[in-house]
Amino acid sequence: MKQVPFLLSPESYFNCRRRKSTTIHVGPLSLGGDSPIRLQSMTTHSTMDTSACVEQSKKIVDKGGEIVRLTTQGTREAANLAQIKEQLRREGYDVPLVADVHFNPAVADVAAGIVEGVRINPGNYVDAARTFKHLEYTEEEYQEEIRKIEERLKPFLEICRRHHTAVRIGVNHGSLSDRIMSRYGDTPQGIVESCMEFLRVFQQENFNDVVISIKASDASVMVESVRLLVSRMEQEGMEYPLHLGVTEAGEGEDGRIKSALGIGTLLADGIGDTIRVSLSEEPEDEIPVAAKIRDHVALWKKASLVEGHIAEAFDYLCPQRRKTVPVGLFGGQQAPVVIASRWGNGEGDIPDFKYCGVCVPATGVKDRCIVDASVWNASDGYYPAFNCHQLAEAGQCSASLKFLILSKEELVDSVQEWLLLHPEVVVVLQSHHAYPVGEYRTAIHQLMIGGIQNPVVISRHYGMENAEDFQLAASMDMGALLFDGLCDGIWLDAPVSPAIPCRTAFAILQGAGLRRTRTEYISCPGCGRTLYDLQGTIARIKSATQGLPNLKIAVMGCIVNGPGEMAGADYGYVGAARGKISLYRGKECVEKNIMEEEAVDHLLQLLRNDGYLK
Repeated sequence: MKQVPFLLSPESYFNCRRRKSTTIHVGPLSLGGDSPIRLQSMTTHSTMDTSACVEQSKKIVDKGGEIVRLTTQGTREAANLAQIKEQLRREGYDVPLVADVHFNPAVADVAAGIVEGVRINPGNYVDAARTFKHLEYTEEEYQEEIRKIEERLKPFLEICRRHHTAVRIGVNHGSLSDRIMSRYGDTPQGIVESCMEFLRVFQQENFNDVVISIKASDASVMVESVRLLVSRMEQEGMEYPLHLGVTEAGEGEDGRIKSALGIGTLLADGIGDTIRVSLSEEPEDEIPVAAKIRDHVALWKKASLVEGHIAEAFDYLCPQRRKTVPVGLFGGQQAPVVIASRWGNGEGDIPDFKYCGVCVPATGVKDRCIVDASVWNASDGYYPAFNCHQLAEAGQCSASLKFLILSKEELVDSVQEWLLLHPEVVVVLQSHHAYPVGEYRTAIHQLMIGGIQNPVVISRHYGMENAEDFQLAASMDMGALLFDGLCDGIWLDAPVSPAIPCRTAFAILQGAGLRRTRTEYISCPGCGRTLYDLQGTIARIKSATQGLPNLKIAVMGCIVNGPGEMAGADYGYVGAARGKISLYRGKECVEKNIMEEEAVDHLLQLLRNDGYLK
């Protein structure tokens, strides 16, 4: 069998088993090891505004947050952390505080003597700020750059050791240095190496109170990079805990779904010791969402054992789409399809296929309708759905498109043999298991091992009546299957408003980067560096631009990650200075330092000039 990372033994790949990590301490709080998955958020006020930061920190803690991060642009902000910490402790809040540092290592030194944790970004800790320029180094010159990192980190680690301060190495896809980009390109390998350069110094200095995060606004990049990092750390004897998050996820349904996709996929693989759901909303509102994600993982862990075998053709670290025979709109290299039992009756998203069960649709509305085989008629134009007891009828059926609905238990040898003879059938795979990820993975790998290339649609019914609960659970359950390339379509249902299951399915596919059916927004959650009304701006831009499925717009609070994270966007709206905005078309800055009150209108005019708006 193909060699896989240690956490991908069949037992851990098909079951939710937490990765082994060292236990560290952020102040009085343990993290990693056997500790619970910790929840955290970040304040959005200036760190010089003591009372505002204290009040916001209290709100985060009152909602269940266990770590609070604050931005520290300079030594003044770092020094003021002492006032914030003192007031919180005076009011009975002992939550660990983490300073968020960019561009200035001296700020990290100051903060390390005050708060319980310091986050540093390898992309701008020693390397110069990113300019998107290609740099050429000899091997000796490159190693000299690595030595500069070591020389700068050692005194910082001594301060941290002396004050029992934990460190977070926080790599952002959007702020990789020009040095890393020039050698590795804009790749997961470059993201991981940016982290490993720092981790090797920590390991060399025997400094172990470190947690790592790798974040990206693209959930698939985040998942692939973290998986690769875990594998690389294993190779170099490291077991540091990990923090998970999809940065610039946005807000509302789409922000929650994208976050749950990325975070949930890694938690399904047992990766992750602390999480943040980065929403462009009030920071305390992130905590209940993160708590629901943690609670769903707890349900996974209680599930009965799933047994299976990993197909040799599967590459966990760089997964490719499972090879399938194209059947109509399903499989091959076509985008995954959405089937729905209920939809919005003309409001919102319309599914690619509608399942009507035994209710034969009225004449004139039969387009792409699926009915149970028991009521199918060749002259009606509907598509029949069979079960495993109807294989003979299914084999003789003359329909141009037909479906076989199965559970993992029903995928026995005789059914597999039948599927080998009938690659024209689309398999609809159902699961009622408490850890459906494992059951779906087992069944699809079973098909791969058997050489069966029928397209597979993942079907799951949820009992949740709350829309957010359903959307988070469905995103977490679907994420690993989509990122692993195992899925040709999804079919979700729940006792919620009829439009929600279909809308959620499309949002999941868009969040996974597999299909774009609506305007996509990348927006950061904001922090003390954000110098304009982020939430109000997002609302105005969304109101004017929704319904443009071929458009991706980034709304970024500041320049730390702005130009980098929005590099994949068609247009960017980035905070440049207090009350000033710069506009981007792709990576090109087309207008600089626009007054905030005029900037949205300038963006909309830019979209009109380019033909997106009338």
